[in-house]
Amino acid sequence: MREIVGRDEVFDEVTNRGLSASDVERTLRERVSATGARVIFTDLPAGSCTMAARRLQREHPDLTVVTGTNLAVLIDFVFHSDLSPGDAARHAAEKGRASLLATGGAP
Repeated sequence: MREIVGRDEVFDEVTNRGLSASDVERTLRERVSATGARVIFTDLPAGSCTMAARRLQREHPDLTVVTGTNLAVLIDFVFHSDLSPGDAARHAAEKGRASLLATGGAP
C-alpha cells in the first residue's frame, strides 16, 4: 500500500501467524484500543481474524469489519477519508466487489 498510495499511516498491520484464536482476539483488541481504529479489514470471511473482529464488534458496535479484502478495497478506502470510517469501508467493499472479474475458461 505504501508504494501504491504513499499513505502508510492509514493502516496498522496485524498478522495471525503463530497465534491462537484467543491471541488473535487479544492482539486485535489491543490494536483497536491503541489506534482508535474503526474499521478492520480481513482476508477470509470465516478466518480467525474475522471471527475475532466480529467478537470485538459486540464490544464496539461502531466497529466495521470488511472481509474478503483485496487491493482494490484498500486503495478505495484510503482515497475516501472524507467519509466516515464506516461509510468509507462500505464504499470500498462495493468497489472491491465490482473489481472482481473472471474471463476465459471452458463453458
